[in-house]
Amino acid sequence: MIVYLENRLSLEEIRSILFEGATLQLSDKAKDNINKSYEFLKDFSSDKVIYGINTGFGPMAQFRVDDKFLKELQYNIIRSHSTGAGEPLDDIFVKAAMIARVGTLVQGYSGVHLSVAELIVEFINRGIFPKIPRHGSVGASGDLVQLAHIALTLIGEGEVHYNGEWRNTSDVLKENGLEPINIYIREGLCITNGTSMMSGIAAVNLIHSQKLFNHSIVASALVNEIASSYDDFLTHELNAAKHHEGQIFVAQMMREILKDSQCTLRREDELYDNSHADTTTF
Repeated sequence: MIVYLENRLSLEEIRSILFEGATLQLSDKAKDNINKSYEFLKDFSSDKVIYGINTGFGPMAQFRVDDKFLKELQYNIIRSHSTGAGEPLDDIFVKAAMIARVGTLVQGYSGVHLSVAELIVEFINRGIFPKIPRHGSVGASGDLVQLAHIALTLIGEGEVHYNGEWRNTSDVLKENGLEPINIYIREGLCITNGTSMMSGIAAVNLIHSQKLFNHSIVASALVNEIASSYDDFLTHELNAAKHHEGQIFVAQMMREILKDSQCTLRREDELYDNSHADTTTF
């Protein structure tokens, strides 16, 4: 299965990429969005002072960086922020973060070269997972440390988890016929700054919570079958009286699961049977 990314992905599409082996592919519209944004920024920034492109970062923003050091500026923000500690995050969270990051790029507001999005997609599809230590800043003007470790592998440095082994990124890229990204304008700042790590972890947790929720509904239905419960507690009329959307939805789900049940009881089937009543008169 191929999931085509044009503007945004649904949770079901993310689920299929993360858990069902679907591959991701950039649509022509997505590529066009990225290219237009890049070309605009290239022209717009040619004679202007712009934060993070030809200035320092944070408190150093007041200082103009000489043009001959602009590429180093972008490389250095990646390397300087790759400072996480602890055990690496699980592959599933790293993959989800990369999906979120490329989902941001296709919006067409990042000003980066198309090669960035294309290499992230290759990482996602080929099972190449950057080594991201689990301890570091999250939400500090973006998930700076975690995303810097992703960016580090995109420039061919650091380590990746590939086929169950930790290996040098450069070796894995060569093995797959891939080239590291080049720095054009603001690739370092763009990849490093954002909330894709939080978004990716949230997506994984949401998918797991939905699965757990569905399991709990099935388990509840089974318990009511075992207990031979009357089914009228699931009626729409009774549950709608509470005006609680979640309760109404759960009742609907359970009605669907139990609609052919041979174990639950129905009030209309329990009419009083007086065929065996004592008819003796005195």
